[in-house]
Formats: sequence, C-alpha cells, structure tokens
Amino acid sequence: MNLVLHTLRCVGHASLPRIADAAGLPEPEVESELIDLAVDGLVTRSTGIWGLTEAGKTADADQTTADLDASGQRFTVRAAYGDFLVLNLELLDLCSAWQLRDEATINKKRVLENFSDLNDRVGPVLAALPRLSRYRERLNAALARAQAGDMAELTDSMTSYHVIWFQLHEDLLTTLGIPRT
Repeated sequence: MNLVLHTLRCVGHASLPRIADAAGLPEPEVESELIDLAVDGLVTRSTGIWGLTEAGKTADADQTTADLDASGQRFTVRAAYGDFLVLNLELLDLCSAWQLRDEATINKKRVLENFSDLNDRVGPVLAALPRLSRYRERLNAALARAQAGDMAELTDSMTSYHVIWFQLHEDLLTTLGIPRT
C-alpha cells in the first residue's frame, strides 16, 4: 500500500506538513512521493494544497482492498468498525457538548476525563490493523495537548482529537469499501 496516497485519501485536501504529520513521515520523503503520484495522475496540487484525483481514489481503494484481503483481517476490521460506530456516537456527543458549552458551568476536568476514557476504549479498534497504530499516537498527542491546557485540541484545530477521529473513521470506511453517507 502506498502510505502517502492512503493518508491523503483519509485527510482530504491538505498541505505537505499536514500530510507528513498524519503519515508520520518526514516532509521531504512525502513531497517526493507526492510528486511521483502527481506524475502518475493520482494526485494534484493547487496553491500548495494536495488532493486526490478520481484515479487516485480508485488506486487507493484497489490497494486498500488488496491489502485487507492479503492480511486475512477483513472480519476483524469489520468487527472493529462495529465497535467504532458505538464509540463514534459517544465522541459526537462529547464534541457537541464541548462546542456548545457554557463557559460559566463547564467542568473542563470532567470533559478531559470523558475524552480520556473514550481514548482508552478505542484501543481495540486501532489494534485491528497494524497501520491504524498511527492513529493511537496522533489521538494521544491531541489529548495530551488538551490536557496541557490547549483545549482547542479537542475539537477546534486541524490537529484536534475530533479531526484525527474523523480521519480514522474515513480510513475504516475506505478500508472496508463502505461509502460515506
């Protein structure tokens, strides 16, 4: 599987630093790969933002399906996705409560405890495939930044827990060939 292509599929249109961070690879390596993918007609770049072409989406879907079939983990990933959907409802409630908070009454400590609990419980989902382990690092980092006082890292930044969770959701959908509805 081409990790850079797949990462771009999951993050959507993004800058080089954002793609490199999500992939966990050095920027020069990612940039070189993106240029090769552009030559192959799989990605495009406009005003510094990279995105997939239709051919790129198809190529990633084909590679992802082949990798999942070769791993023999389709059943495991499908079960993990079912577990994820339950957790996803909790995350959506947490994010909504945080975004609609009343600053005078919100208990930030409790909010962080709820995110931390959810973060612990997503572990089995992330264990379904080795490449999902990168989400563990990224989710932990976003939560740590919020716990250190940068509460925007829960829902309000491009490196927030919510954004990374969304990318994990996209990854699971793509991996299983489920269209986003």
